[in-house]
Amino acid sequence: MDFFSIKDALDILLVATLLFYLYRLMKESGAINIFYGVMAFIVVWAVASQMLEMRLTGTILDKFMNIGLLVLVILFQDQIKRFLVVLGSQKRWKFISNLFHHRDDSQIEEEAHRRIMSIVRACMNMSRSKTGALIVIQQDIPLENYEMTGDKIDAAINSRLIENIFFKNSPLHDGAMIIADNRIKAAGCILPVSHDTSIPRSLGLRHRSALGISQATDAIAIVVSEETGNISIAHSNDLKTKLSTTDLEQALNQLIG
Repeated sequence: MDFFSIKDALDILLVATLLFYLYRLMKESGAINIFYGVMAFIVVWAVASQMLEMRLTGTILDKFMNIGLLVLVILFQDQIKRFLVVLGSQKRWKFISNLFHHRDDSQIEEEAHRRIMSIVRACMNMSRSKTGALIVIQQDIPLENYEMTGDKIDAAINSRLIENIFFKNSPLHDGAMIIADNRIKAAGCILPVSHDTSIPRSLGLRHRSALGISQATDAIAIVVSEETGNISIAHSNDLKTKLSTTDLEQALNQLIG
């Protein structure tokens, strides 16, 4: 008689963890309904083919299962790439690198705070003057493809530079600014636009682009409305609007860490 072993428990735990991460990834990317559909198909296949041993139905579903992996790779190539990048990111394995490399945490935190405050001050000033802006901060997933759609800058993060780029008469003010590796990499960039129907109609293209990049990547997107001066932030398919500068600073400190 077979008994439930530690190996079986570990097997179930690994599958459950994988499904949880897939669920969260699909939810963040706005493809949660497709995830539900795939899971429903797997359940029907398991019941009909494996449990009830329905030959005709099982044979048809088996054929679909054979090509299902290839279809899923084609449909979710962006999500799969994002999952693998996040899985292998330095942030998730930094505890190992810390064993071999000594870091001055106080200096790192001070530099990160300085960069965050430069962004916050720029957003505060642009909010007061109602200067429209869209700032994207790279996390684990690279944004080189989006950088190529704009003009390369590669400059240190500076509040005055950010304000000048988004000045109304600047040729780059309509596009997005991308910040990566603690530098302003490019401006005037084109981002994917979210087609989420739950977005209020009062929000414009900048907000939809901010939500779109947050669905496609793990980046942080900051929006300053040209009409109202309100500050918004998008991350992981979540858009928070009408933020104060204090709220923005706290959100960036939490997300960037």
